[in-house]
Amino acid sequence: MLDTVIVYVFLGLILVLPLSFYIVRQVRREKLVREAVAKGQLYSEGPRGQHPHIDVTNCIGCQACTAVCPEGDVLGMVGGKAAFLKPYKCIGHGLCVDVCPVGAIHLVTASPSMSADLPYLSAELETTVENLFMAGELTGLALIKNAVRQGQECIDRIADRLAESDREPLAGVVDVIIVGAGPAGISATLRAIELRLTYVTLEREELGGSVSKYPRQKVVMTSPIEFPLGVRLKKMQLSKERLLEFWSSVCARDDFRVQLSEPVETIQKADGIFTVTTNKGSYRSRAVLLAMGINGVPKKLGVKGEELPKVMYRLIEADHYTHNHILVVGGGDSAVEAAMGLSMQKGNTVTLSYRKGSFSRIKERNAQKIAELDRAGKLKVIFNSMPVEFTPTSVKLDAGGEIVELPNDFVWVFAGGIAPHEFLKKVGIGFGSRDLTVEAAREAGDALQVQ
Repeated sequence: MLDTVIVYVFLGLILVLPLSFYIVRQVRREKLVREAVAKGQLYSEGPRGQHPHIDVTNCIGCQACTAVCPEGDVLGMVGGKAAFLKPYKCIGHGLCVDVCPVGAIHLVTASPSMSADLPYLSAELETTVENLFMAGELTGLALIKNAVRQGQECIDRIADRLAESDREPLAGVVDVIIVGAGPAGISATLRAIELRLTYVTLEREELGGSVSKYPRQKVVMTSPIEFPLGVRLKKMQLSKERLLEFWSSVCARDDFRVQLSEPVETIQKADGIFTVTTNKGSYRSRAVLLAMGINGVPKKLGVKGEELPKVMYRLIEADHYTHNHILVVGGGDSAVEAAMGLSMQKGNTVTLSYRKGSFSRIKERNAQKIAELDRAGKLKVIFNSMPVEFTPTSVKLDAGGEIVELPNDFVWVFAGGIAPHEFLKKVGIGFGSRDLTVEAAREAGDALQVQ
């Protein structure tokens, strides 16, 4: 009899303990969600173009969305319904949309205040200039898989319009010019080949676009991707090098043509035909797809001594720097990953300076890792600080009103890049003003074109 009781008690503990831990965890997460809502943090400050919206009336509380998000605790449960837990960490994976069994989650466009510095785009990713489309980073969406999907969708729309028009062949005029050979541009080019469109693909630097400039061995994917022509990449995680190798193999086909080291200087439109001028010549087309990146020119801090050669804005090979005093400036994933990579190299003393009081938009795995390195003394994070002067042998930081001077050999600044807004405006593309009708926006674009 006693043995039976012991068995039942043991089985009860097996059932009750996990359930108790689960309930405690859910209560804690729900509390965080309610606090976030109370602070007005309901909408994401991550992707400025789109973010998930949860229809709580249809949500069945299955928690599939909370489990699949690669960023960790972006989503949580409130009263048995899905809700944003840390919306500012959302970078638009969209996996929550894919796994929801009842379609209670869909992507919505950010508010005008969030998208005021983004080009106006229709639901078809068309700008205020007719037949000029955008895909990838320019649309405000992060992630390679979004860029790949958008590149393909834009070419589909261009092909549909060309099929519906009564166009006559014109000498020297192709169907579409694709500007950029990153994820969106590669996908668009492959789709153009698949649909037998005539095209020209232009890339100002090298194949891969922004990805080619990522730090060595940076993980650049967290979900499978399907390209046109039946090309699939099934791996959940892939390094920069492996992804570039994959693209090189895909683009090795004879009908894939990309003109590298050929930056676009101007785009003009007359009588329905675009003329795209580069540093090497000009091309004409019926449609244009802008698939270029947004961080063409790194932002500078405007700090005394920033012109010193030791101050840099991009890190490719961390292992080239050893036995140095290093300062990294910034609070995004690029800055954090650079600081962690440099701290792993022999003899380095690494300090990360961030102007805010805490990291808010970095990946969960990065937040955990840098906190571990900070506690272990592998690197030092100084919040609420900003550089005020760089000298050949030191840096001066304003840390909470106190000037701190540190020995220094190298500085990396990750303050983002200067988006090509002026270039886009010269083309005639309108920004923000999502309340404008497409016709009114196009009128504004046409006015800019004729100047």
